[in-house]
Amino acid sequence: MSKLKGLLLTEGLHGMISQVEGLAKELDLDYFHEKIELNSFWKFIPPNLTPISKFVFKNQLRRNFDIIISCGRKSVIPSIYLKRNSKKKIINIHIQDPKISFDKFDFIVAPDHDGLKGPNVYTSKGAIHYLTTEEVNEARNYLENKIEKNKDIVSLILGGPTKHYDYSDANMINIFSKINKNLIDKNLQLIVVRSNRTPQKTINLAKEYFNKSRIVIDNLDKKAYLSSLALSKYIVVTCDSSSMISEAALTGKPIYVAMIPPLKNDKRFKRFRDLFEKLNITRNLDKEFEIWNYEKLNETNRIASEIKKKIS
Repeated sequence: MSKLKGLLLTEGLHGMISQVEGLAKELDLDYFHEKIELNSFWKFIPPNLTPISKFVFKNQLRRNFDIIISCGRKSVIPSIYLKRNSKKKIINIHIQDPKISFDKFDFIVAPDHDGLKGPNVYTSKGAIHYLTTEEVNEARNYLENKIEKNKDIVSLILGGPTKHYDYSDANMINIFSKINKNLIDKNLQLIVVRSNRTPQKTINLAKEYFNKSRIVIDNLDKKAYLSSLALSKYIVVTCDSSSMISEAALTGKPIYVAMIPPLKNDKRFKRFRDLFEKLNITRNLDKEFEIWNYEKLNETNRIASEIKKKIS
């Protein structure tokens, strides 16, 4: 039997792509991506005030699909429109709060900390994502020949500035100094990995600050990211990325959250961090590096299994 075909709609950001692709993989779909582009005026209008019409978005979609998985505000109206105007039955799944009536979707997947409730809402601990244990382990050798053999590894996974968090030099140096103390005290080697949101000035600052026992990956490199997760004894992730903290939780390794003072109320992120601390997955970077155990998190597989039962 041939696989169902999946259309993945996002705004092109790593966190969104990771979520839609992860769910598509676990649903065993033959999928393709489409980066949604809204026509200028509609970029600024919330979904609940936007007409469900083709003139809202620019994309011309001519490929065949059976299931739509969307993530992000811009993908809400295209998903509903494509389902409504298809000549066959389409299942549409939206990840995150669509900010519109939930009955426009067959399934909604949202993290616990969003607080969404409804008969078609499936909640996850943290963000679902596209990483698998097998994929992480297979990438181990990618950076292995660059590390010093007598040192354990700590990886710093960097997100980027948002409306809640500022990647100022002062904020970054505060994080770097806490990591550097552990590098010296525990004789560790550092791997710094960037995301697509990481400013180049932050990468340059890391190169200058950590001038010894460090590897700085200064380009977007998924294999390096996976390899760093596989090689690490400790993982540090900046607080702005619940997606990458959730991805790191697949490893079962100690995860330290590098806090940045919020520019505005960050209660959603705080609820997420509080949950992961209660699950014994994360600790604050202010704490001394040590080893602890927790149950590896694979929410993507669990959510997909529940959706499969409904679809079948």
